[in-house]
Amino acid sequence: MLKQLTNEEFTTFATNYNLKSIYQTKEYAFIMNKQNFDSIFLGLIENNNILAATLLLIEKLDGFKYAYAPHGFLIDYNDQELVKKYVEEIKKYLGKHDVIAIKINPLIIKNTYNENKNIIYTNENYEKIFNTLKRCGFYHLGYNDEFESLKPRFEAFIDLTKPLSQLFSNIKKEYRTKIRSADNNGITIYKGTQNSLKYLYLETQKKYPRNLRYYEDCYYFFEKRNMIDFYYAKLDSNHFLKKLQIKYQLKIQESEKFNHDVIMTKINNSKKSIAKKISLENEVNDCRVNLINATNIITQNPTGVVIASALIIKYADTVYIMMDGHNPKYKKFNGKHLLIWKLIEKYSQEGYKRFKIGGLPNILTNEKYKGLIQFKLNFGANVNEYIGDLELITNNALYFMYRNARPLRHILKK
Repeated sequence: MLKQLTNEEFTTFATNYNLKSIYQTKEYAFIMNKQNFDSIFLGLIENNNILAATLLLIEKLDGFKYAYAPHGFLIDYNDQELVKKYVEEIKKYLGKHDVIAIKINPLIIKNTYNENKNIIYTNENYEKIFNTLKRCGFYHLGYNDEFESLKPRFEAFIDLTKPLSQLFSNIKKEYRTKIRSADNNGITIYKGTQNSLKYLYLETQKKYPRNLRYYEDCYYFFEKRNMIDFYYAKLDSNHFLKKLQIKYQLKIQESEKFNHDVIMTKINNSKKSIAKKISLENEVNDCRVNLINATNIITQNPTGVVIASALIIKYADTVYIMMDGHNPKYKKFNGKHLLIWKLIEKYSQEGYKRFKIGGLPNILTNEKYKGLIQFKLNFGANVNEYIGDLELITNNALYFMYRNARPLRHILKK
């Protein structure tokens, strides 16, 4: 029997279920209610036990109702009969309520890759599950390569059960250097509050369609169960200026000492000494330019400047970066590198087992987002490849009308 579940019934079932995500929580449902989605929890009941459940978000598209199950159903996808029964019940329920179709993107792993993009795990049950869903009437929308799906098809994660020293050594050497540099340059990580979310919004508003209210709602609802943290990296302008002043003076002294030694020892103007002299002069000039830039920064931002931020959700034994951003103007300070490492360090020490650091496009073929892919892999992350989006028509007559009305809607929008 299919039954509408209360928030508490669904939360209890989800909490005790192994394969779940933050997008299958009552908190996420409340957030999306504020984004003009209706929500409902549906469970399959047998002998007073919930065998499967799902959060459904329902959107109105020009008068037609369309359902989404973010990250699919909470169900054992290996149990073909259970899947078949649940899908049949879902289809009947939505059809009766004039919902034209449902789209899901289950956490069904196809392959797992290491940081070198080599396969380290293949789901031997994948084809069986894939075919079961197809027999239930789902249409697979393809193995997309970018971010056009309901949720990214690839997801990077870090195993936090390893010793902290190993987690750091797993980071690419170039990034370990950037982390140390950020720390030395006075980048400090702060824990923010709901009032600090404006930093994240300013960093992401050009890339993501979410408004500030969305981030505030995330904080408000997830904070009730202590499931959310917000951290940001801030450049301490005064500290950075003092570091550069010291470095500048040391470089001047080094250059003057070399010139003095050349004169005193009457060293020939060999190619080697000339090259070193030029190199030292260039370093002094670079320090002078950096000092001027730092002075400008402190003039514009006397109390410092936020250069990266991350909104974190904690659920069961897993930590998620729900959204992160950075100020490209200060990219060279590597604040985001330090922020990610400090989060890895913090949640590892608090006993969390997995850190999901965000979605990715196809790591094997995508060149457009090469920088994003490499950034996450350089932290020693593995990557899960999921099944992607699937769609099930739940009301044939209305779905036919919806599809045939699309060309007209496009004309009206022009």
